[in-house]
Amino acid sequence: MRAEIRLLTIVTDDVVGMANFYRDFLGFTTKSESPNYVDFNNEGVGFSICSREIMSDITDGHSSFKEVKKGQSFELAFPCETPEDVEKSYKDLIEKGATPIKEPSEMPWGQTTAFFADPDGNIHEIFC
Repeated sequence: MRAEIRLLTIVTDDVVGMANFYRDFLGFTTKSESPNYVDFNNEGVGFSICSREIMSDITDGHSSFKEVKKGQSFELAFPCETPEDVEKSYKDLIEKGATPIKEPSEMPWGQTTAFFADPDGNIHEIFC
């Protein structure tokens, strides 16, 4: 095995709602889609959403996929070109219905960063 990530899959009980969020709110386009799995076009690392039920099936019923979990298992960070782009992107996401977590602000390390949550409660950031 190489220490290299080729695919990031979000496991959820609500594939449709999560897919709508990542497509309609964040602008990802769909490569392929079924009721239990969505694969998005993404430059670099592959990105998909899969149902907890399917993950349980393909892992021979591993118990971690049977537990209902909500919220912060991971964070995605989306780059912006300028601090103004962070502010505009954040405002647009919140107006569309994303859950606001923290408005854009300058971080101690010099980045302008804002935080929002997806429908499962995972907190993500936009930054410049």
